[in-house]
Amino acid sequence: MKQVSIITSEQAADLIKDNDFVTVNGFLASVQPEALTSALETRFLQTGSPKDLTLYYCAGQGNSDGRGGEHFAHEGLLKRVILGHWGTVPAIAAMANACKMEAYNFPQGTLAQHYRDVAAHRMGTFTNVGLETFVDPRISGGKMNDITKEDLVQLQVINGEEQLFYPRMKMDIAFIRGTFADEWGNIVMTKEISPIDALPQAQAVHNSGGTVIVQVEKVVKGGSLDPKLVIIPGIYVDYVVEAESVLYQQQTFGCEFDPSVCGEISIPVEAIKPAPLNAKKVIARRAAMLLFDMSSEAVINLGIGIPELISSVAAEEGIGDSLTMTVEAGAIGGVPLGGVRFGASINAECYLGQAAQFDFYDGGGLNLACLGLAQCDGQGNVNVGKFGSRIAGCGGFINITQNTKTVVFCGTFTASGLKEEITNGELHIVQEGNVKKFLGSIDQITFSGNYARKHGQKIMYITERAVFEIKEDGIHLTEIAPGIDLQKDVLEQMEFIPIVKEIKYMPDSLFRNKRIGLKEMRKQKG
Repeated sequence: MKQVSIITSEQAADLIKDNDFVTVNGFLASVQPEALTSALETRFLQTGSPKDLTLYYCAGQGNSDGRGGEHFAHEGLLKRVILGHWGTVPAIAAMANACKMEAYNFPQGTLAQHYRDVAAHRMGTFTNVGLETFVDPRISGGKMNDITKEDLVQLQVINGEEQLFYPRMKMDIAFIRGTFADEWGNIVMTKEISPIDALPQAQAVHNSGGTVIVQVEKVVKGGSLDPKLVIIPGIYVDYVVEAESVLYQQQTFGCEFDPSVCGEISIPVEAIKPAPLNAKKVIARRAAMLLFDMSSEAVINLGIGIPELISSVAAEEGIGDSLTMTVEAGAIGGVPLGGVRFGASINAECYLGQAAQFDFYDGGGLNLACLGLAQCDGQGNVNVGKFGSRIAGCGGFINITQNTKTVVFCGTFTASGLKEEITNGELHIVQEGNVKKFLGSIDQITFSGNYARKHGQKIMYITERAVFEIKEDGIHLTEIAPGIDLQKDVLEQMEFIPIVKEIKYMPDSLFRNKRIGLKEMRKQKG
């Protein structure tokens, strides 16, 4: 058995050459190979090398504070970026807006699956994901600035069906974070929230003739790791780096190691503190009411932001353990966490790689998806990816929304300065937000209402004061909150006129500081 080369992070950074294609594993603030990315940044700042890299990753990297993907945010270091999620790297977004590099945004799941096509030396990745959205080359092809010219996605028709095609890319360097390596280079990820992209990423780079570098907490004796736990076999690994500092090996930035998010222990869900009653919780509660109509076998995905609260509401209502929550990072079951720990799940039943999770999503395996709502137009199109010069990126939004049977977009009705009061089962607007969300036109199509209508999806838009639904003839206003004035608080705050036929009030139990009784309702129905 070969002995893997164990090197320092500085030596790893020295392996990167000008014009290399670098790909990094990780999910937001978790599973970040900080020792490697920090060392590369330091080398560039000290020497001006390497130059003109292409950076490729799927999930967001970092926490908008200079860590994660922002280690690459230096003019001259990057020539091109191909990212799934941009929200945690505002410094890179600023470079894209200033046309300091070429910039692409593609669906997170498609990029994760692309690793496998690169590894297998297939022509590339074919998918319906992204049709009629901004990644469709008939719109912008995922290009994020004026200097980005090359078409990295093509529209093709195969057997009469439209497909988007991403040609195979050659990948030179992989930066991956594991937990332990043995002397032969076998890698386990037992303390991580998920393997994310580690295996297909290593295969893609290895089979491209590139170099696979893995950061770990410790190197142990060869053959001492449980082979059933090995995520990356040593035959794919060129170099291993032991993290020089515990800060480089945190399970999640700024958080103590939590064995309940990596399968070591299970904790009582009652230990999760209920969220306070506010507009965001009202939205989460109304979305959670859809669980009432679903069987206990329903499989659900919750997005970042307000949708994160739905798992908390389900746990508070005592139905969390009767539903199967999933997150893009790979966890099946358990209770998804939010904030800096988004991507991790307490008490998960299984941890898949990201590409496998998105296979399930793309194939319509989800019964319900609840995601964020930033902008919506009169066609039902939704934008969550780009707002003027601010680039958030689509992440897994397109994969999830385009193929799920029931999709709910969750968000406050307006933003920026919105103040509301919830009293005696009613909602009252104290100060209206300065930013409208229901607009005549939106900055980017991240979700296509037309595509959803053609494919028979059930689409709802839930806010704290109104609920809408896509039907064949357009967007219908179906519910308003008690205490809300329809004309003043809803219609005058919109730039398009919804169809108004039958309106009912949202249940006043949503606006009271006690459980809404979802568990009891499910029992009565059952």
